[in-house]
Amino acid sequence: MSVTLAIVMLTVLVSWAAFENRSLFEKLTHHPYVEYRNKEYYRFLTSALVHGSWGHLLINMFVFYQFGEPVEQYFMAIFGAGKGRLFFLLLYVATTIFADLPTFVKYKNAPHFRSVGASGAVSGILFAFVIFQPWATLLLFFVVPMPAILAAVGYLVYSSWAGKNKRDMIDHSAHFYGAVFGFLFTIALKPDLFAYFVQELMQGW
Repeated sequence: MSVTLAIVMLTVLVSWAAFENRSLFEKLTHHPYVEYRNKEYYRFLTSALVHGSWGHLLINMFVFYQFGEPVEQYFMAIFGAGKGRLFFLLLYVATTIFADLPTFVKYKNAPHFRSVGASGAVSGILFAFVIFQPWATLLLFFVVPMPAILAAVGYLVYSSWAGKNKRDMIDHSAHFYGAVFGFLFTIALKPDLFAYFVQELMQGW
C-alpha cells in the first residue's frame, strides 16, 4: 500500500469518526487560542485529519490522491523505495505543521478562530508535483484548464489575497504557506531538482 493511500484512509476514518462525535472534532481542531494556553500542539497535526463536511473531505482527498501518488513515485525513483516513502511522509507531515504556524501566531489570542482540513498539506503536495511536471494540465478551482505552473501561480495569488481580505473562516494562509513550503522542502531534499524544474519550464515555454 502506498503512503498516499494510507494517509487517505486514515484521514477518511478519523474525519468520519469526528462527524459523529462533536467532542472528538473539537479536540482535534486547529484552535490557536487553546494550543497556546494548554500547549496542545498536537493539534497542528490532528487538524489535518478532520474536516468541516463530507464535501470538504472528499475534495481534499481527491486532490491529494491525484497528485500524491505521482509525487510519491517520483520520490521513490529519486531516493529509493524506503527513503522515498519516508521523505514523502515527512513532506506531508512537515507541511501540515508549517501551514498552521502563521495562523497560530496570528490568532493565539483570539478565542474565535478555528480551522480544520488537510488543505495546507495538500497544497504542499500539489506544488511538489509542479516541480516535476510544470506544464501538466490542471483545472484551476476544478473549472479552468491551464498548465500546472500557471495554475500554481494563480492559486498563490488568490490564497494571498483571500488570506488578507476574506472573512470566511477558511484558512487561506495555510493554503499559501503550505504550497510554498511543499515546493521549498522538496527542493531542499534534493537541490538538483531546482535545475530540473527550470529546465522543464524552459522546454515547455
